[in-house]
Amino acid sequence: MNIGRTPGPLDRESNARPFIEMTARPYPMSCMAQPELLETFPNPSPGRDYEITLLCSEFTSLCPIGGVETDAAELSQLKGGAPDFGVLTITYVPDAVCIELKSLKLYLWSYRNDGIFYERAVNRILEDLSVCAKPRWMRVTGDFNVRGGIKSVITASVGVRRDA
Repeated sequence: MNIGRTPGPLDRESNARPFIEMTARPYPMSCMAQPELLETFPNPSPGRDYEITLLCSEFTSLCPIGGVETDAAELSQLKGGAPDFGVLTITYVPDAVCIELKSLKLYLWSYRNDGIFYERAVNRILEDLSVCAKPRWMRVTGDFNVRGGIKSVITASVGVRRDA
């Protein structure tokens, strides 16, 4: 899928630079939540319960409600409002497969350009990851930066956690 055009190498005969269609991303810039980007690999120890914790310290999305900040005119160019930043902690007990990290990174990046409430983001991420990996148990926690003097920490889980 095309995301833009960039000048290509110099054509020696015409002394011009033709444009090359860029296809660096498998999804349009404005699309959010691309679960088809998620990949898995076989669990190397499927007979054992063990936890995997993934700490994603650079989660970014947009506030879905613009217009409350003093520079709201500038924010109107965004699909949502101002950027929101947070730390996602994904903890799970894998069953047959584990989540491949590069694909997780690309999936999380797909949230950057559209507005979404914290609660919806955390629950959507949990849903997409649990459908993809089918873990025995999974928890996603979004620890979001302070906005308007209020800090939000959202936690959602699926499955039954067996304590050792």
